[in-house]
This record gives sequence, C-alpha cells and structure tokens, in this order.
Amino acid sequence: MTSFKKSCGPLYPIVIFFLFNLILLSLSRIGLSLWQADRVNAVDGWFPLLLQGVRIDVSSLCWLFAPAIILACLFAGKNGAGRVATLLIRLWLTFSSVFIIFMEFATPAFIETYDFRPNRLFVEYLVNPKEVFTMLANGHLAALILTPILTALFAFLFWKLSAKVTQDLYFPKWRWRPLLFIVVAAITFIGARSSFQHRGINPAMVAFSSDPLVNSLVLNSGYSVIFALQQMKDEDKSSEIYGKMDLSEVVDVLKQARGRPESDYISATLPTLTQNQPTYQGKPKNLVIILEESLGAQFIGTLGGLPLSPNFDQLAQQGWLFDNLYATGTRSVRGIEAVTAGFTPTPARAVVKLSGSQNGFFTIAELLGKQGYHTSFIYGGEKHFDNMASFFYGNGFQQIIDEKDYQDPKFVATWGMSDEDLFDKADETFKRLHQQGQPFFSLVFTSSNHDPFEFPEGKIELYEQPQATRNNSAKYADYALGYFFKLAKQADYWQDTVFLVIADHDSRVYGSSLVPIKHFHIPALILGEGIEPKRDSRLVSQIDMPTTLLSLIGVGGNYPMLGYDLTQAADPNRALMQFDKTMAYMRGDQVAILQQDQPVKGFRYDSASSELTPTDIPDEMKKQALAYALWGSYAYKRKLYRTEENLTK
Repeated sequence: MTSFKKSCGPLYPIVIFFLFNLILLSLSRIGLSLWQADRVNAVDGWFPLLLQGVRIDVSSLCWLFAPAIILACLFAGKNGAGRVATLLIRLWLTFSSVFIIFMEFATPAFIETYDFRPNRLFVEYLVNPKEVFTMLANGHLAALILTPILTALFAFLFWKLSAKVTQDLYFPKWRWRPLLFIVVAAITFIGARSSFQHRGINPAMVAFSSDPLVNSLVLNSGYSVIFALQQMKDEDKSSEIYGKMDLSEVVDVLKQARGRPESDYISATLPTLTQNQPTYQGKPKNLVIILEESLGAQFIGTLGGLPLSPNFDQLAQQGWLFDNLYATGTRSVRGIEAVTAGFTPTPARAVVKLSGSQNGFFTIAELLGKQGYHTSFIYGGEKHFDNMASFFYGNGFQQIIDEKDYQDPKFVATWGMSDEDLFDKADETFKRLHQQGQPFFSLVFTSSNHDPFEFPEGKIELYEQPQATRNNSAKYADYALGYFFKLAKQADYWQDTVFLVIADHDSRVYGSSLVPIKHFHIPALILGEGIEPKRDSRLVSQIDMPTTLLSLIGVGGNYPMLGYDLTQAADPNRALMQFDKTMAYMRGDQVAILQQDQPVKGFRYDSASSELTPTDIPDEMKKQALAYALWGSYAYKRKLYRTEENLTK
C-alpha cells in the first residue's frame, strides 16, 4: 500500500475516493437492477447495463473531482498554502461523495413514482418544497426518514476517510508539478468525455434498450440530475435535439398535414395564425374545463379500464365521448399548456414554467377575455405550484381561486382541498357569475387523485384496502365528479354552459416501451345542454380540445393553435406524446419515435397488447413528426405563439 500511495503522490486521496465511489455506484446500480430484474431480463441487458454504467460513473467522477485534481496537482503540499489546499480537497471530496450517495438513496422512491431515475422532475419539485415534503411524508415516509439519516452517516464516514487518506502524502518537487498537471488533466479530460467522437458521452450514447427505465439505470442519479440541469439551462437549444429543419419548411409541412386552405392563414409574421369561424352560431356559451389529475383511461370503465368510474360512465352516455384521445405529456403543466393554449409538446419544460411565455403567450383565456368573458382558474392547492399563477395571470386569466379562498373546507389533504370542496367553490362561482349576467370561462383543476392519495372517508365503497391507494383515489375522483354534475344540472348556468372533462395525464406513466403509449390514453368528455350524445373513435390529441370548444361555444377569432375543430368532419388521425426526452408521433397504428441525436424510428402500435413493433414508416410521416417536434420550440423561442395584438410583448 505504501508503494501505491507513493506512486499516486498528492492524488492519492482522489484515487481512493474515486474507487470508493465507483464501487458504491456499481453496487447501487446492481441493487436497483435486481429490484427491476424483470425489466432488465426482458431485454437481456445485464452486461451492457453494468459495463456502460461503469463508463458513465467514470465520466461523472472525472468531472466531479476535477477541482480537487487541480488543487492536488498544483497546490497541495506541506507548507501553509499546501495545507489549506489539502483542507479544500477534503471538503470537496466529502461534499461530492455526499451528493452522490444522497442521490442514490433518493432514487428508489423516485423510480417507484416516475419509472425513471431522478431527472429534471427532481429539480422542478425542489422549487415547491412544502408540497413535496408533505407528499413524501404521506406516501414515502420510510424514504423521507432513512435518506437523511443514511446520508448524514455517510457524510461522517466520508469526512473521516478524507482525514485518513490525506495523512503522510508524498509530494513531487515543485518543478514537476506543471508536467504532472498536464498529464493528469489530459487523462481526466479523456475519462470525462469517455469518447473520441465529436460529442462527449451523454445518455443517448449509452442507451441500448427500448425500455426507458433500463436506460436510466445505466446512468447514476447524480449524473442524471446534473445533465437535466444543464439541459434546462440550454432550453433555447432544445429545438436541435431531434434534428434540424428550417422554420419555413416546418410551417409548410404542418400546413400541408393540417389540410386547411392557405387563405385561412392571415399573418406573415405569425405563420400559424388563422381566422376561425365557430360551428355554433347562437348566443355564445360559457365554458368550463375540468382538468382531472392523473385520471388515465385505465381507470375509466367505459374506455376498457377498471370499474372505478360509474359516474363518468353514466355521464358518457349523455355527452360527446372521445374513445381515442391521447395526452401530450406526463405532467400537469403539459396538460395545461395543451388544453388552455393548444400548444404542442417540446423536449423543454412546459411553457407554463418558461420565462419567455409569462405574458403575451396565447391562451383561450386571453381570447375569451377580449370578448367579454370572465376568466378564472379554480384550484384546491397553492396557485404558485408549477408556476401556474404567473403563467395564468400573465396570459388572460383574470381571477385565480386557490386554497386561501376556501372557508371551512370539508377535507384538506397534502395537495389542498378535496375535490368536493373544489367543486363546491366552482359551483358557487358559476352561480354568482351567471346571476350577474356575466359569461365565463373557467379551468377547474382537481388534485385528490394524486400521490399520497388522500380523500375523505365514507364517500365511496373502497375498491381495495387500505384506503390510500391509486385505485381508490381514482374512484373518489369519479365520485366527486358525479357530485359536481348533480350540482351543475340543478343550476341555472347549466343550460348556457359547455363542459369538458379531461385528464391532464395518466397516473404514473411507465413501461418497457420507448414511449408507453397505453399510458397516454386519457378520457375526454364534452357535456352540456344541446351536446349530442355520441362516441367519437377518431385518433385525436389534447391540443384538439381548445379549438373544438371554441367552436362549440360560438366563439370565433384569430389564433395560432394547430389543433383541429372536431365539430367538423376532418379526421386528425394523429397524436403527439412527449415522454421525457423522447417524442412519439402516432398516425393510425403507425408511430414515429424521435430520440435525442438519433434518426427517426418507425413502429407499429398494437393497442390490444400495448406493444410497439419496429417497422418501416413513410418518409413523409417522419418529416411530419420532426416538424411537429420542432414547431413548439421555434414558436416559443421566436415568439410566434401569440396574437397580432401581442406582438410587442
């Protein structure tokens, strides 16, 4: 050991910590992989998973320990400055190792919820510590308790180890330090890039499986989060990750796919701005969108899901039910941007959170507000969550009702008021506005069907034990929905209002496919006086809802939305689905999959088995997929998603 220590010289502490962390990360990966062995075995991926995992770990540690390497090579020594450098090295090695181990301890609970290692969602949730802490306390209590305890224990051990390995070091003569630094820096740089190609190592380079979870297991969680932070910082470049296409060509492809006459496009500056006439020509109606948290088609009996939705199933016989509608993403903010703005998904964060869309960005609230509507967002939780208040107030919503506006609620959960309290508040608001003769638009966002699945006792016959489960929570959400429509049908505003009940996304979108399309299937039901009961089997997207709703309530106007007016005979026959950094463009049973820095891949989707089978798809479909994938990024970045009145904002 003495000869090894002497050979390493001032780099000895870094070498020891490097090897120690490499072993810890490998053990963590093996443990996680054994936990998910059925997924790993399904792709025969043990060897590439573990081998590429070590490659990622080496790269991560090279980048992470680079500051310590610089200090060790150039400054560590036995004099006063050298001892300060050694102390800084100890601190850096300990801090870096604590970060690594903390992220690994936090990983199982995150995978259990999101079917990925920690990624950008981990960072985004840290912005809302109250909600996340309460959710963890109720749904992942063991993780919440054990993670800080184990992390603190390892922090103590790392600090002790750093003291031990920095004793009695061997230091080269000062004249050799520059040469040592050049050699070690070159080795570190090569290890960090882990490639002699144009691009250094990245998640796409080590991905080998069609199962996104398996590909995320190849990474370590510290790397995954730091990579996500880097991408969040570079969101203006997100349009480049799938490939390149000029804006003019993107617009031409989308116009051709949409099939509308060129005369409908009315602006040279805003390429998708169209003039639109509604199908309904009577007195404009009120509009209410009920955005159901996590209520995927798997929970809806009439859509082939579990028998948890008797109220929705009954309402479906009274309205316009979409059998084949797909969410654009896996987060609430993705659903919000789709149903309120008709905005296509991008690999960046949803526009609700992006700084460039906090005002002047098109929403139907803005359009309706200019036509005399009172516009509101009604929520049972805190309006600041996911940056909703900023986005809504800046883009046409005149009033926001959140948890501070409820008096004597029936039940308060982690995410705010129960769905029954929410619907009581909505009914009260709509009655008041109708009494005042004020037309209104409202987005009502439920929250009871969210981990940790808290809702009042005695409201439903439990589907399973204990009460706080995903299925029971979905059944309660359905109960509360039925409760609201009993209130609404007895109210005067019923006859003048069109309602949309739609999920923001499914609950826990996961699976072994590149994109688990089954878990993007969500319910959508339009109800109201004069709405003809029917089932619509057309393949449609969340982005088709706002255009259809405006037509149904009798409101025309100029807007940039690409969605179809489904009151017309046109068949969109397409859906867009963003799954982390992967996008699916489905047309019929054909699917184009776009991944970072890879060519478009073709698949056939079997809805019965939920399987994707590789197949050839037309080049024209690949081009459409890329155009849809690029449009949102271009529209955001170049401020094209607005009306002409907002061009200066």
